[in-house]
Amino acid sequence: MGRGTEDEIVALTDAWSEAIVSDDADRIAEYMDDDWVIVSWSGITTRDDFLSFVRSGALGHTRMEGVGERRVRVLGDTALLSVRVLSTAQYGGADIDADEWTTDVFVRRDGRGRCTLTHITPVSSG
Repeated sequence: MGRGTEDEIVALTDAWSEAIVSDDADRIAEYMDDDWVIVSWSGITTRDDFLSFVRSGALGHTRMEGVGERRVRVLGDTALLSVRVLSTAQYGGADIDADEWTTDVFVRRDGRGRCTLTHITPVSSG
């Protein structure tokens, strides 16, 4: 696929980041496949659990910003986007500033891209 698809994936990721910062669980869910999970240093969190944290107010975001070069690879109806992300979240009443390498796996279903997997790794401080 051509450059247009790569640009679409970047735009999709930016729109999803804006949705996350809105703290609107229904808006966030529009970008997630039904079986979406996030894999992090603390384990695996499902779509339903993530969205319930947002709905309850236990999890919120005030910043979600991709910085630097974005690596996009499109393989048929699947796309991978890797980028460094700076974010500020509020979880359980505490502010959490994060600097992470993030990879999202998108699939095209019913004519639109949805994320099915997010993997995050903290940027090494050393």
